[in-house]
Amino acid sequence: MSIDVKSEIAGKVWKIEVKPGDMLDEDDPILILESMKMEIPVPVPFACRVLDILVAEEDAVAEGQTVARIERA
Repeated sequence: MSIDVKSEIAGKVWKIEVKPGDMLDEDDPILILESMKMEIPVPVPFACRVLDILVAEEDAVAEGQTVARIERA
């Protein structure tokens, strides 16, 4: 079952840290957003495998927007 990872803030995708298929530990960042000149990581809530990244670098992201899909490891 896939789980959506949502952005907690509005910003611009500065850097994508992973690719589909990558295994992550709890709190590892999927991507980094830039908002108000600050870099803010978007972490995963638990150990997981990345299924899909739904944004690209430089994309604008709204608060609550789904940025990736994951599944529990």
